[in-house]
Amino acid sequence: MSDSAALPLVDLRELRLETAHALVDQASGLATALLREGPCRYLQGLIDGLCELSLKDPLTGLANRRHFRAVLEGEIDRVTRSGEAALLLMLDIDHFKQVNDTHGHAVGDLVLQSVARTLAGCVRPMDTLARYGGEEFAVVLPSCQATFGRVVAERIRLAIANTPIRISPTEELHITVSIGGAFALQWIRSTTLLWTDRADHQLYLAKAAGRNRLSIEAQPDSTVSAEEKSLLFGSLNMPPAWEDPPQEDVPGSVN
Repeated sequence: MSDSAALPLVDLRELRLETAHALVDQASGLATALLREGPCRYLQGLIDGLCELSLKDPLTGLANRRHFRAVLEGEIDRVTRSGEAALLLMLDIDHFKQVNDTHGHAVGDLVLQSVARTLAGCVRPMDTLARYGGEEFAVVLPSCQATFGRVVAERIRLAIANTPIRISPTEELHITVSIGGAFALQWIRSTTLLWTDRADHQLYLAKAAGRNRLSIEAQPDSTVSAEEKSLLFGSLNMPPAWEDPPQEDVPGSVN
């Protein structure tokens, strides 16, 4: 059976696409242009555009929490299978409530956008940046060893602290962040909730220690020692309990 026989043709005039068109056009300006490419390309373009919008934070353009959770799930799967290191960083803007209370929420939005841009300049293309909620951000760093992870976290902290945010022709704000980090459990099936809770705990420690600093949990050692391997697998080389052990040949004995 051909595809045309299996799927009935849809008349776009029967669909209520006004809202979808407006959302995609506002975000990318492509919806109107797609109309000139035929109904199939137009409808596919709307679907792709809506999917992209559903995974992005509208203010900063970073991944939203839905996308962040999906990335964490995938990273847990990868680390469980491969044993490679992966680091989750949780960042919180220090004293952000004071920014909103003193300067208003419009300035607060400028601060969030500036922090997002600075973050984007500090990480690799393979890393995932997300706005976790409010003034909190998250960074997922796959294939990240402990030394590299601490270097990246410190680079982020310094970059944000050294990037003034102009909020008027005569005024700048200087923002700092606290950062907490936790590594995925290698070779062990964990959960996204456990991983984020561990990173959040480190973030709490960084804030409790005075803010504008980082606290990263020591990378868990999930390797198996030679002694543990012997205990785990040594019994595989032993004869079954119901078999007599082999007898050594004794001179003069009769076999």
